[in-house]
Amino acid sequence: MTLLPPGLDEADNGAEIIPFYALLPQHQPLMPQFHRRLDDVVTESAFVGGRWLEQFEAQWADYCGVRHAVGVANGTDAIELVLRGLGIGTGDEVIVPANTFVATAAAVVAAGATPVFVDVDPGTLLITEASVLAAIGRSTAAVIVVHLYGQPVDIDAIRPVTDRHGIAIIEDAAQAHGAIGVRRRVGSLARAGAFSFYPGKNLGALGDGGMVTTDDYVLAQRVRTLGNHGRGNAATEHIDIGRNSRLDGLQAALLSEKLPDLDRFNARRRQLANQYRQRLADSPVSLVETRPGVDPVYHLLVVQVDDRDQFRQRLAARGVETSIHYPVPCHRQPAFERFGPGYLPVVERAASRLVSLPLFPTMTDEQVNRACDIIIGATEGGPR
Repeated sequence: MTLLPPGLDEADNGAEIIPFYALLPQHQPLMPQFHRRLDDVVTESAFVGGRWLEQFEAQWADYCGVRHAVGVANGTDAIELVLRGLGIGTGDEVIVPANTFVATAAAVVAAGATPVFVDVDPGTLLITEASVLAAIGRSTAAVIVVHLYGQPVDIDAIRPVTDRHGIAIIEDAAQAHGAIGVRRRVGSLARAGAFSFYPGKNLGALGDGGMVTTDDYVLAQRVRTLGNHGRGNAATEHIDIGRNSRLDGLQAALLSEKLPDLDRFNARRRQLANQYRQRLADSPVSLVETRPGVDPVYHLLVVQVDDRDQFRQRLAARGVETSIHYPVPCHRQPAFERFGPGYLPVVERAASRLVSLPLFPTMTDEQVNRACDIIIGATEGGPR
């Protein structure tokens, strides 16, 4: 996202623009492998199902440290199919942090359940055991913990609450590929994990894609059945009302080629985030806090600032692109107002102050330093 006029490729001081995100530098080195995999998939006609999907499902399960991974069409479907696989639907309530992308809540509604929006910790902006406990009612069937911006939620603190009430925990890990919480990767910390492979994710496909991870064999089979038109063991046998939600063979093959770079790219994201954190430590901008003892993967680097519009305009004028995740919380979106809990002070204050800064694994140290110089100048009355 950019605030610069269309076609402008230099800032007003003649310096190169620092993009919010850049995919092409990550893909260019892999073009020969991508072409080979395309040839393989086309030659084998392995477009839906087949060995490339099976290979990537096995690789992703092994990477996350779970027994089962089931490819689906996208991250939204991954959440919905987990809910349906657990038998959660009409009459059930699912606790959801209000400061997530609308897909989290939309998946709950699509499954037939009701989202119950809750507030978050003011430092990390993550859901907490206190917010979960306060929202539990007689109809609560699950809580979706969102590893927002690539930082793992403290599930160990939430689990005693959910266990006491017989509530399932589902991980929305769409922004957290490879993040580690308490010595285990996200996707393996709860009953099931839901991933998106949208192109801009830490591990992104060249189109849409998603995955469900779990140690529960029965749940994995239910998700696979529901996402494949409710088919049973026989191709002509439909044992449930399912639909079409499958990760196609070509995307699975391409993701297999990209997977070996994920840890290296995540490590680079952490380096860049630490560089930002050090440079901006004494500035008026407030970086979202990091929980101790976890390895976040910084899908997004988010700060809170006063007078956000002016801040972004000043950065844009000097060639620094930014974005906002998310300016309108879920419970204030027109589609979800009927589920709204009223005022959620932390989420609503943050929504008016959040800015996502440029961060991507091929970003250079020089780009970060220049971005920080401009940010400091924009917030402290320095050169603009």
